[in-house]
Amino acid sequence: MKASRIASRVAAAAAVAGSAVLALSAPAFAHVSVAAEGTAAKGGYAVVDFKVPNERDDASTTKLEVTFPTDHPLASALPEPINGWTIVVTKAKLAKPLTVHGKQISEAVSKITWTATGEGIKAGFFQKFPVSVGALPEDADELVFKAIQTYSNKEVVRWIEVQEDGAEEPENPAPVLALAAATEDHHGTGAEAASDESDDAKAAAATTEAASDSDSSDTTARVLGVVGIVVGAAGVAYGVLAGRRRTTTTEA
Repeated sequence: MKASRIASRVAAAAAVAGSAVLALSAPAFAHVSVAAEGTAAKGGYAVVDFKVPNERDDASTTKLEVTFPTDHPLASALPEPINGWTIVVTKAKLAKPLTVHGKQISEAVSKITWTATGEGIKAGFFQKFPVSVGALPEDADELVFKAIQTYSNKEVVRWIEVQEDGAEEPENPAPVLALAAATEDHHGTGAEAASDESDDAKAAAATTEAASDSDSSDTTARVLGVVGIVVGAAGVAYGVLAGRRRTTTTEA
C-alpha cells in the first residue's frame, strides 16, 4: 500500500512538472507584426512585411487594414500585388507638407486595405503583405502601425494598443517597425565620393609603382644572371688556356 501511494505521488508530481514545462516552452501568442526585409534605416527606403497569422480554428482571415503613422507620415507606400487579394491605398492631406527630393508633398498614405477574393488566410497559416515605404523619418527610432484583422465569421481584432515604456505587453499590441541608424548610402556627399575616388586612385598608383619596382627587380636579376654566366664562361676559358700553356712549357 505504501509503495502504491508513493508511486501515485511521483506520477502526480511528474504530471505537474510536465505541465509547467509545456507552459514555459509554449510559443508566445501570435500577433500581427511588421518587420523590414533587411534594414530599415532612418532617412532611407525599405520593404516591410506585415505578417498576419490566422489565430482561429473555425474561420479564415479575409481582411487586413493597416493605418500609417500621422506623426511621421510616409510620402511613398507601394504595396506588392498578392494573388487572391485586392489592395486599396488611401491617401490623406497633410497638415504640414513634406519636402522629398526637393519637391513639396501635400499628401501621404494614411491606410492600406487588403481584402481576400477567396478563402483568405486559412487556419494554421499566415500571410505576409509586403510594402515598399519611404522616406523613413530621421528623427524617430520606430514607427507604429495600427492594424485591424477581420475574420470570415465577422470577428474583428484590433491590433492598436501602443506599448508603454516599462509596462507589460498589451493584449493586442500594434505592429512596431524599429528603425536603424542612417547609413552612408542615404547620406553620402559629393566630397565623400570624391575622397573615395582619390583613395582608389592612390591605391591604383601604389599598385602600379609596386608593379614597376617588381619589373625593375626582375630585369636587374636577369642582367646579373647573364653577367654571371659570361663571367663563369670566361673563367672556364681562362682555366683551359692556362692549362694548355703549362702543358706546352713542360714538353719544351
